[in-house]
Amino acid sequence: MKEYDFEPIRGLPEHLPPGEEMLWQGAPRWTVLARTAFHVRTVAIYFAVLAVWRLAANWSADSSVASALMGVLWILILGALAVGALAFLAWAMSRATIYTITNRRVVMRIGVAIQMIMNLPFKQIRSADLRRYRDGTGDIPLLLAETAHPSYIIFWPHVRPWHFSPTQPMIRSIPEADQVATILADALKAYLEQSQESADTETEIPSVVQLPLQGESLS
Repeated sequence: MKEYDFEPIRGLPEHLPPGEEMLWQGAPRWTVLARTAFHVRTVAIYFAVLAVWRLAANWSADSSVASALMGVLWILILGALAVGALAFLAWAMSRATIYTITNRRVVMRIGVAIQMIMNLPFKQIRSADLRRYRDGTGDIPLLLAETAHPSYIIFWPHVRPWHFSPTQPMIRSIPEADQVATILADALKAYLEQSQESADTETEIPSVVQLPLQGESLS
């Protein structure tokens, strides 16, 4: 983890060292992030059900139509404010986030108020999964080495939901998730082959597992 104020390359705090090249760079789609991380749809449904229930209760109490509608107006206003605030947070986080895949690591630039860089070297990545949504977007959670202890709170929402031990950083809500997963899998495979060919290396060798899931993923 590293805080920074200047990036010579978009999404990176410094120039790539010799031999390292960028393979892909992207950001979350804010509408998907709002739905899966901030649960905007669920919140909207909750306030809609609450408004209908209040309207029915007022109607059964022989209230006039105008009085019944006024009774649910404050619920609708609160619901609109809640949904708007969550959607804005999703948009702001998506705008501030940049995911980068190189031939040696995964880099996450995250944070709205305070921007941070998360470096995830391939030698620390044990496996990568793929969760696909119906619209072609998806999530790529990363299982790190046992010696790595990423913070769920610091990484959120760029983390696999409800996986606290071990915490799994996640490339989240990205368009064309299948293509990005293929790029990452090929890069990890090439790194594995290169590491195996190096007789003097003693680093932990990662492996990659792709488990594409059909339909909506849980969040």
